[in-house]
Amino acid sequence: MPFMVVADDAAGVGELRARLRPAHLDYLDANLDRLIGAGARLSDDGLTPLGSLYLLATDNRAEAEAFVANDPYAKAGVFGRIEATRWRRGVLDHKSFLSRG
Repeated sequence: MPFMVVADDAAGVGELRARLRPAHLDYLDANLDRLIGAGARLSDDGLTPLGSLYLLATDNRAEAEAFVANDPYAKAGVFGRIEATRWRRGVLDHKSFLSRG
């Protein structure tokens, strides 16, 4: 079962996040085979980053946590809080994976 990792940005890291964005995107691109999905969490204005969300194709908590820990954002201290939990695929990309039984 995959892991969902929610990372909240620490206070006052907007400039740092913006500066590291190219390295962060390179990291995601280099690991596409490990990602079910990933993206920024944004405020209601749709512009201000609040953190990140990762859906990781691993059933190993240590691997999920290590993946995020190696992200340039995490290494530089962009994230203040990180929470990893198992994620059951219910609906993804307009497809249902829901079990009715």
